Amino acid sequence: MKRFSQAVRVWYAEHRRSRRLTVVLAAFVVFLGVVVTAQLTPGRSPVTAPSPGESANGARNASDFTLVRRNPNDSMAVGDVDAPVVLVQWTDMRCPYCAVFTRETLPTLLQEYVRTGKVRIEVHDVAYFGEQSTDGAVAARAAGNQGKFFAYISAVHKDVPAGVHPDLPRERLIAYARKAGVPDIERFTADLTDADLRAAAQDSHATAEQLGVTSVPFFVVGDSALAGAQPIEVFRKVLDDAIAKAR
Repeated sequence: MKRFSQAVRVWYAEHRRSRRLTVVLAAFVVFLGVVVTAQLTPGRSPVTAPSPGESANGARNASDFTLVRRNPNDSMAVGDVDAPVVLVQWTDMRCPYCAVFTRETLPTLLQEYVRTGKVRIEVHDVAYFGEQSTDGAVAARAAGNQGKFFAYISAVHKDVPAGVHPDLPRERLIAYARKAGVPDIERFTADLTDADLRAAAQDSHATAEQLGVTSVPFFVVGDSALAGAQPIEVFRKVLDDAIAKAR
């Protein structure tokens, strides 16, 4: 809890001028409790950040304004912007358990919840496994600039062997863009060195660290958090409960 107390103090300093400070601080403390509970849940992903204060994320309803974006132009989101429930996801392009979720669970969630208008999925990227994780995050954002964010993640994660952090050199990132159907490869290649995209990816990772999350994949929906590549039945239960509460 010492780390979480430090995170609260940092967060308080950064937001002390907000007129909604009291409400936001309370929601943030509740969120930390959700994170702790999820990370102590048996069966969570053993993928953890390599140093203290690493990653994953979530949000309670009260703190949606900081973690749920609901931006209709969000390239890192899929689903109706007005869907009753938002599933917030934190992922690392080199995380093998993130790849398991992408391959085995995401297609079902898209079919049963996103395409039916019940759930929107919003992704936050993190980089726990070295500079190539950041490079992968930038590449996914570059693909997102051309409407291929989720297709790009799927292309990369399709090739990830069990328990392996894949190498993502520049030439492989470009090859995955072709597999994902990114239409303008020249533009994509130029975007790999875009300073704004890299800064955005780094900011996303820094926010995850400040929240004190320590594993990926990590998910939050409503007042529930999930750590690891959980079975589809677990996601169904959490999402169905959230949808029922939203009615």
